[in-house]
Amino acid sequence: MPHDRYQNVQELADRLEVAEATVRRWIKSGELRAIDIGKGWRIADTDLERFLKARETASRKQDDTTADIAGPTS
Repeated sequence: MPHDRYQNVQELADRLEVAEATVRRWIKSGELRAIDIGKGWRIADTDLERFLKARETASRKQDDTTADIAGPTS
């Protein structure tokens, strides 16, 4: 973690194009790990990556396999 970059709630909200209140709700609920330093919360890149990974949809490879099983759509 020492090599992580940290961003504050506003920076993360801008990056993800969501409201600051949404980021704060994720932190409060424990969905997004954050560290309270000085004037506010800081989120490490590794914690953001873990948060996003937990919310991603099926992988592209799995989608391709599903399409092969289903056959052509035409």
